[in-house]
Amino acid sequence: MVKWAAAMEMLLLTAAATAVVVVAAQCNPEQLSACVSPIFYGTAPSESCCSNLRAQQKEGCLCQYAKDPTYASYVNNTNARKTIAACGIPIPSC
Repeated sequence: MVKWAAAMEMLLLTAAATAVVVVAAQCNPEQLSACVSPIFYGTAPSESCCSNLRAQQKEGCLCQYAKDPTYASYVNNTNARKTIAACGIPIPSC
């Protein structure tokens, strides 16, 4: 019985880890490359930028980036918020 419980626990942990990897794989900061100019220089976002932002927002990636020290300074800055708003995307509250 103990072996069975340990095997089930390992199976559940593996499944949970796989689910996390799948979600993380959908969040690709490279997809935001179309938004570099608006985020850094405050220019108007292109449709490509907005489309990519919408896709990333649907996956919950913007909050993930906001919490990641590597990307937080880019996502949390004033121009990023203006870009998100200009694309008609609600500013996420993470």
